[in-house]
Amino acid sequence: MQRAPPEDFLLKETKPHLGGGKVSGDKLTSTYDLVEQMQYLYVRVSKAKDLPAKDLTGSCDPYVEVRLGNYKGTTRHFEKKTNPEWNQVFAFSKDRIQASTLEVTVKDKDVVKDDFIGRVWFDLNEIPKRVPPDSPLAPQWYRLEDKNGNKAKGELMLAVWMGTQADEAFPEAWHSDAATVSGADALANIRSKVYLSPKLWYLRVNLIEAQDLQPSDKGRYPEVFVKAILGNQALRTRISQSRTINPMWNEDLMFVAAEPFEEPLILSVEDRVAPNKEEVLGRCMIPLQMVDRRFDHKPVNTRWVNLEKHVVIMEGDKKKEIKFASRLHVRICLEGGYHVLDESTHYSSDLRPTAKQLWKSSIGVLELGILNAQGLMPMKTKDGRGTTDSYCVAKYGQKWVRTRTIIDSFAPRWNEQYTWEVFDPCTVITIGVFDNCHLHGGDKGGGARDSRIGKVRIRLSTLETDRVYTHSYPLLVLYPNGVKKMGEIHLAVRFTCSSLLNMMHMYSQPLLPKMHYIHPLTVSQLDSLRHQATQIVSMRLSRAEPPLRKEIVEYMLDVGSHMWSMRRSKANFFRIMGVLSGLIAVGKWFDQICNWKNPITTVLIHILFIILVMYPELILPTIFLYLFLIGVWYYRWRPRHPPHMDTRLSHADSAHPDELDEEFDTFPTTKPSDIVRMRYDRLRSIAGRIQTVVGDLATQGERLQSLLSWRDPRATALFVIFCLVAAIVLYVTPFQVVALLAGIYVLRHPRFRHKLPSVPLNFFRRLPARTDCML
Repeated sequence: MQRAPPEDFLLKETKPHLGGGKVSGDKLTSTYDLVEQMQYLYVRVSKAKDLPAKDLTGSCDPYVEVRLGNYKGTTRHFEKKTNPEWNQVFAFSKDRIQASTLEVTVKDKDVVKDDFIGRVWFDLNEIPKRVPPDSPLAPQWYRLEDKNGNKAKGELMLAVWMGTQADEAFPEAWHSDAATVSGADALANIRSKVYLSPKLWYLRVNLIEAQDLQPSDKGRYPEVFVKAILGNQALRTRISQSRTINPMWNEDLMFVAAEPFEEPLILSVEDRVAPNKEEVLGRCMIPLQMVDRRFDHKPVNTRWVNLEKHVVIMEGDKKKEIKFASRLHVRICLEGGYHVLDESTHYSSDLRPTAKQLWKSSIGVLELGILNAQGLMPMKTKDGRGTTDSYCVAKYGQKWVRTRTIIDSFAPRWNEQYTWEVFDPCTVITIGVFDNCHLHGGDKGGGARDSRIGKVRIRLSTLETDRVYTHSYPLLVLYPNGVKKMGEIHLAVRFTCSSLLNMMHMYSQPLLPKMHYIHPLTVSQLDSLRHQATQIVSMRLSRAEPPLRKEIVEYMLDVGSHMWSMRRSKANFFRIMGVLSGLIAVGKWFDQICNWKNPITTVLIHILFIILVMYPELILPTIFLYLFLIGVWYYRWRPRHPPHMDTRLSHADSAHPDELDEEFDTFPTTKPSDIVRMRYDRLRSIAGRIQTVVGDLATQGERLQSLLSWRDPRATALFVIFCLVAAIVLYVTPFQVVALLAGIYVLRHPRFRHKLPSVPLNFFRRLPARTDCML
């Protein structure tokens, strides 16, 4: 029996003041109803006109300075322009306002000292309030005043209002809490953004045969293979067994391609003339825009492509180029019926096929409010003291969101809300917290990496619909010296179902698209393709502005989770033991019955045994009725909180330092001895596979346990109702009929079998396991 995790590592339910307190029943009704309202003073500086010239040139270099107490924001300056247009917004947090007036000053940029042109004053008590969905406040012209309060030359167009973070101007505004950040690049790095993963396809290249190859050495049998290259992915076929100039392979190669298709597919037919030497017999380039797209299992048409090979020969003193016309027979298609896996299947946030034509309608909406964090650890040093510039990244489906960076705070308040469409309840949203290391010149060397503070995973099927979950989640990170709590993140989550019937129907559907079962990919193919998909996604998102960096994407997608770890292997072993503990308990109980430890219980079991032997038709109804009663009984103790990272389950708190040193070792290992390295890597590779198998066995057992645990309330409700119906049906149906139908069904002819998994199997695969709680 494992001990309970320490108090610091537990989930805590909270009661924040969401949506400004606008609550109707159990549902919140304001625009940003899953976050606490934050008041801001907004100043939109639009443009100016008729500004005075500073010299005989008849122009000036104007900029605007917005000052509120100790906070000051400035626009960019224009050179030699008396009618500049800025269209820039400044946001001052109401919590930090320590002044009663707002001063907007127009100045003239100068090398020595900036010249004063004019200013506008605002009394904070007179500033209007604006709440979306009201239209934006129209800016208006204000005459500039000089330092004595007299009218000066020039006018400034402004809009000033009080609003919340729900305002449209909020994401792109200059924020007073980031006043210490300077530079356009740094400011771009701290704003909230939404990113979209590229649309990924599987590219299937079926290489059938080649004709009329021209090897340079006519006196030997060619050893021909085909090398296929797509971007940084390269695969090759086996060497053809028909060692002629017309070789055959009939072999499939699979790649991951991302829209828009920038790289062509390059096919190269090569002859291995020596152990480390190949001769190119011909090559061709195929743009992916010209490739057929397949949405089902029906094969696409084959095609012959011409292979180009240029040979230069000498005729006297002249060079002559000869072009051979060899051909390659291929079948190439972009597979739209598969889901391209870029994250672990245990934590998948999207299970839809690539082709949009195959998507089913959404079943609901997921809303996430990222409120705040508490007790964050200092992640870097600035001016001789520890500091943290934290931001959050949330990933669900193809949509990634990034909150703004809160500068120099161990208790940041984001209060940002995001929404996703949900197509399958058996999916997981991942929220990570990171420290921004690309501010204050932190990336001058180009090697700065944003530090991870921790992450949270929430499986949607474990949530009740239309309920707002407000919890504080511990942020746990595993280091070589052990697990460490980096702080807590406060989230508000709501899963709203648009059609309960459609969602219940999803439990009878295959987890992955049909093509994964009709034409399944091998485990090694899936591992390789997932690695390629992860690299493509991280590369594309790192090219966005501002970039979502590679270390962030890889941490969110759990890259490296398949590597060998003694800690994970022990955790999976004890997960299996936890599953088997129920069977062991039943065995001990039955042994006590046999040994008459409790005579009354033993007599009752004897009576029950005699009844079931005399009336065998009561066996199955009794079993199902018993399961029904257990399910109803467990309803009282159903989980009320979402699952979270469990250090005890992960064996993160009891791992030996040597085990952690092994887990954080590079792969291949950095040990000095070549022999040790070879044996060590081989052991880790084999053990990693064993670890995966053990984890899968534990997952299946935990899914059995979750049938009656109400971890997934909808799945347990379906199973409990099924047990009741089955008990009734089996009671009124003769046992012989049930046995006959079951036997005939199991022994049915293959033509009556379906290639897709059965409804019970689909239901079972959708049940939650404790993989979500693994650290």
